[in-house]
Amino acid sequence: MSQFKYELKRNKKLLGELHHFPHGVMAVGRLDEDSEGLLLITTDGKLSDHICSSKVEKEYYVQVDGIINDEAIAKLRQGVLIGFDGSKYLTKECKAVAIEPPPNIGQRGKKIRDERHGPTSWVSITIKEGKFRQVRKMTAAVGFPTLRLLRVRIGSITLDEMTAGDVCEVLDFGL
Repeated sequence: MSQFKYELKRNKKLLGELHHFPHGVMAVGRLDEDSEGLLLITTDGKLSDHICSSKVEKEYYVQVDGIINDEAIAKLRQGVLIGFDGSKYLTKECKAVAIEPPPNIGQRGKKIRDERHGPTSWVSITIKEGKFRQVRKMTAAVGFPTLRLLRVRIGSITLDEMTAGDVCEVLDFGL
């Protein structure tokens, strides 16, 4: 799990248990245990708050159940009602576009399903907010549940420019 502390019962290892990090290190935003992709780590709380704010774009590649259509894409762009914190929340406008052909990102470690269960498609969704499981709830709200979720960009930092374990110095987040 992409957190260093977790108070509830868990069966998964935390990020801090997988590698020895210096005191004060924190993950910038989270990826839930079923998500993959870019995760930034910092010791700068101000930078973390800025990146998690609505000032910085976060882009996700999402594999959905079924062939996503233009109507669903338009709804995602305009904002959709999702459940959040016990009530309904209208997501902010975002960027959404179908990805064809599917992105070349390799196989997921944990198999989702195969083509026998019907077609799937990919969409790029770029948001500036980050409610709990927001992207998954958004695709479900337009009738295309998420099967695989991969964060590919935070601000100007992209996953395709990095490999696992890469370290980069971030100076371009406008602070």
